[in-house]
Amino acid sequence: MTLGLFFTILGIHLAAAISPGPSFLVSVRTAASEGFGTAAALALGFGIGAALWACAAMAGLALLFELVPALFTGLKLVGGLILLWIALQIWRHARDPMEVTGAQPRSALAAVRLGFVTFIANPKPAVFFGAVFVGLVPVETPLEWRAAIVAGIFLNETLWYIVTARLFSLPRARAAYLRVKAWIDRAFGLALAGLGLKIAFT
Repeated sequence: MTLGLFFTILGIHLAAAISPGPSFLVSVRTAASEGFGTAAALALGFGIGAALWACAAMAGLALLFELVPALFTGLKLVGGLILLWIALQIWRHARDPMEVTGAQPRSALAAVRLGFVTFIANPKPAVFFGAVFVGLVPVETPLEWRAAIVAGIFLNETLWYIVTARLFSLPRARAAYLRVKAWIDRAFGLALAGLGLKIAFT
């Protein structure tokens, strides 16, 4: 393992992390509705989820998915149902009033938990990590390099969503969200439900 290869792996992961998905939708809505602190805690949950899938891929979970396709299918169905449930909660509370000041955001622990569950609900990162690791991480790679890769993936995911949290928690972004909260929440709910169905059935 070389330093150049290490940064290549992290660069590939960062490109994947930036691409919009369930985590992005939940991050944007949380930042706009509950502020930067809650969305930053959410980002930590995403990072923990990414690190867990990366560890699982290194432990051979991606290979296990290939050997036992039913396991991967089952995880996708469960994950899709979790995302559908989150989408339903967003839709149900779309018309709930919320003020920019005086709002009661969820606790940091609850935000971390939501981030973790949202990320873990999609088992496809394990397959992605498995493909990257098979191609770029030699079998003889020392444990310390493997730990550094997982730590880098955690930082990539967390820092990217902290940036997202900051951008969408700015006063102008929050004010725009509050003006059309019901419509945005319903749109986000539908988009998240669509992603949940895509994860479950593709």
